[in-house]
Amino acid sequence: MTASAAVPRLHFSSSPKVQARNQVYDPVRNSDQFYTYQLLSSSARTPLLTLWTTSWCSTCRVVGPLLQDLVESGVGEAEGGVAYCTVEFDSPDVMAAGLGLTYMIRSVPTLLSFDAGEAQTETQVRDAALLADRRFLEEWIKNEARRRGNRGGGGPPGGPNLLGRLFGGSWGR
Repeated sequence: MTASAAVPRLHFSSSPKVQARNQVYDPVRNSDQFYTYQLLSSSARTPLLTLWTTSWCSTCRVVGPLLQDLVESGVGEAEGGVAYCTVEFDSPDVMAAGLGLTYMIRSVPTLLSFDAGEAQTETQVRDAALLADRRFLEEWIKNEARRRGNRGGGGPPGGPNLLGRLFGGSWGR
């Protein structure tokens, strides 16, 4: 055997693969909080699930704790993880910032996912019956978690991402 002969090398790690952990953030009461959560979830390549609520919405008081319980119990972690927060739509600072208009929130509760900083309006849920259905929510969360910064509801890895859109080229591939 010559010194220049290629020797195959095996790469392994003795570290266990770490499963993604879901994040639950404090309720959003102003646009700075909202954009901070968007940036945190984008940098972690996890979708940000937002539940738009109001103080007077009785359905919101049922759906919010259900969603938080699902996220805290680990639903979606095996698929890549998610971040979750409620957005207090009737908070004066949220209303003044026009966040509801920006993301076309027409009713409460509304469940809307953000991936790589973009609202995923095609998967938003406004139907109160669906929002109260635990099994539906589990599947919705898992599907959103599969996005992983690819903006495609579980689409293939290497899809377009925020850096690619901002700077072009092959960022994030």
